[in-house]
Formats: sequence, C-alpha cells, structure tokens
Amino acid sequence: MWISGTSQYAIRAVVHVAVHGEDAPVRVGPIAEALDVPRNYLSKTLHVLAREGVLKSGRGPRGGFQLAVPAGKLSLARVTAPFEDVAKRHCLLGRAHCGGVHTCAAHARWEDVSKSLQAYFATTMIADLLGEARDAAAIPVPPPRPRATARRPCVRRN
Repeated sequence: MWISGTSQYAIRAVVHVAVHGEDAPVRVGPIAEALDVPRNYLSKTLHVLAREGVLKSGRGPRGGFQLAVPAGKLSLARVTAPFEDVAKRHCLLGRAHCGGVHTCAAHARWEDVSKSLQAYFATTMIADLLGEARDAAAIPVPPPRPRATARRPCVRRN
C-alpha cells in the first residue's frame, strides 16, 4: 500500500470506533486486540486523532474514543492528514529532485496514479467503509491464542 503503517492503523481504528462506538466510547485495549495492533502505539495514534478533532476521548471508567465528526463527513484524507500528506510524492526511481523540468521516466505516469490516490482519499468517507466492517463485526471472532509466557532459564557459562 502507498501509505504508512500509522495511517493504516488510524483508518482501521477509526472504522472500528465508528462501528462499535455509537452508543458508548470504545477503549484502546479492545480496539488494539480486535485489530491486532500494538496497544501503546495505537493509543498514541488515537490521541493524535483526538487532538486533531477526528475523535473525541474521555477518561475514567466510562472513557474511551468516539467519532467527533459524523462518519459521512469524515474523509480518509482527514484521518491520515496528521500522519502524512497523501499528496506528497516520492520519486519511484529514487531521485532527490524529480519534478518541474527535471522529471524521471516514471514521473508522468506516476502523477496520474498519485492524483487518483489523492482523489480517493478526499472523496471516500468513513461511512463508505462501514458496510463491510459492520458485517465483519457481526461474525463472532475466536478469542486470541494465549501468548507463551514461559521463559527459558538463564544459564551462565564460566
């Protein structure tokens, strides 16, 4: 995919909050578990989204995250904006300066792809992604397998 892992986590988390946070805030732990994302990393990502007005957050026993904007008005571009500029392009051939007069062989064709990606992120709303997410939420998910906690004993060599 052409976006960072953080942006992917942000989109997945916002979709999860949109599906599960309509009636009550959703806590970080259940989101991280459902998405199989590191909890601490996701927590930081969600707090950035709250500061940017994408999510609203609450503290305490009834705290968690909910959408701050209706899903139908929340674009993917707005969700990913705090983490990266989808419009920013890097040269596919690795040139430091690619554009204007000095373009690489891939520049013109890649420009069309980049513009399409920007348009997709600008016009696709979180609500557009909820149908499939709600269907997936209705399917029971098996509990995660317990992680092995046993450690091998430390053996000292003389």
